[in-house]
Amino acid sequence: MTTLIIGGSGFLGAELIRQVTAAGHTTAATYATKPGTAVPGAWHHLDLRDPEHLATLMDQVRPQLVINAASAKNDWAVTAQGPARLALSAAQHGTRLVQVSSDAVFSGTKTHFTESDLPAPLTPYGAAKAAAETAVLTICPDAVVARTSLIIGYGRSEHEHAVHQFAEGTRPGVLFRDDIRCPVHVADLAAALLELASTTARGVHHVAGADAVSRYDLGVLIAQREGLDPARLPTGLRADSGLPGALDVRLDSRATQHSLRTRLRGAREFLSAIPV
Repeated sequence: MTTLIIGGSGFLGAELIRQVTAAGHTTAATYATKPGTAVPGAWHHLDLRDPEHLATLMDQVRPQLVINAASAKNDWAVTAQGPARLALSAAQHGTRLVQVSSDAVFSGTKTHFTESDLPAPLTPYGAAKAAAETAVLTICPDAVVARTSLIIGYGRSEHEHAVHQFAEGTRPGVLFRDDIRCPVHVADLAAALLELASTTARGVHHVAGADAVSRYDLGVLIAQREGLDPARLPTGLRADSGLPGALDVRLDSRATQHSLRTRLRGAREFLSAIPV
């Protein structure tokens, strides 16, 4: 089976390449600016804003599975319209499609969100992700849309890098005590996405960690694991910052977890292990 990883140069994309390759499958991956450090069977430059570029790539690779792990923040043309173009191409080729989405689609008007809760984004990024979900499932009803949260792992995530910078005093800002999410380990997330792709799963699935923690508490866990002094981490309240976005968004992943062999560990568990 040939798997095409869109956004293979990113953090999640690299882990997907590693796991697909380890499973013995043919892997191709795309990048927007430059190839990543992972080693797929082939790298391909891709501009998701260009439907002809995408069509040429799909004709060339002929994948049986496409996982869209690309992230362009609030760039509407890439984050919202790109998945729609990808879904159209997948439908034309009869290709299985997994679209990675985000907890940013929710407003935080309540705290626990299941797959049946309707999106109500507060930020341009959340709005783009919500639009992508709708487009993908309208065009490819059998596709999987996998909402996830903060992605951590191997000391290489942006959140882990930020904690080092905060502890060293080289990064401005604070870690919020009232901004609560359900972090997931990148290896668990990648394995869960591949497992969902291998089944008849369809529609929206929540794929996040079992623990709800604030960004500050997450920073403390990372600092303790890395041998840093948690007392050096600056803290504050997002409610006082004026920044847009939801405060407390906890993805309820129990329904998806029930159908998976992959265990979605909580941050307190996977950050207590010896770093790899």
